[in-house]
Amino acid sequence: MASQSSQSIQTLLEAEKEAAKVVQQARQYRVQKLREARTQATKEIDEYRKLKEDEFKAFEASHVGTTQTAQQATDKETDIKRGEISEQYKSNKDAVVKKLLERVTLVNPELHRNLKKQE
Repeated sequence: MASQSSQSIQTLLEAEKEAAKVVQQARQYRVQKLREARTQATKEIDEYRKLKEDEFKAFEASHVGTTQTAQQATDKETDIKRGEISEQYKSNKDAVVKKLLERVTLVNPELHRNLKKQE
C-alpha cells in the first residue's frame, strides 16, 4: 500500500509539474501575444501618423499659393489706397490750413446763450 500511495503521490507531483509547465507556457504565450499586439499597434499608429502628415503637407502646399496671392493682392490694394490718401492730403492741405487759421483768428465775442442779462 505504501508503494501504491507513494506512486500516487509521485503521479500527482508529476501532474502538478506538468500543469505548472502548461500554466507557464500560457503565460509566456500571453506575454508574447501582448508584445506582438503592442508592436503591431505602434506600427499602425506610425503608418496613420505618416498618412496624416502627408495629407497635411499636401493641403498646406495647395494653400500656400493662395496665401501668397492674397498677400500680394492685399499689398497692392494697400499701396493704391495709400496713394489716394496722399493725393487727397496734398490737394486739401492748403484749404484745411486756411479754414483752421480763419477759425482761430476770427473771434466773434458773444454772450453765452445761458447767460441772462442782469437788471
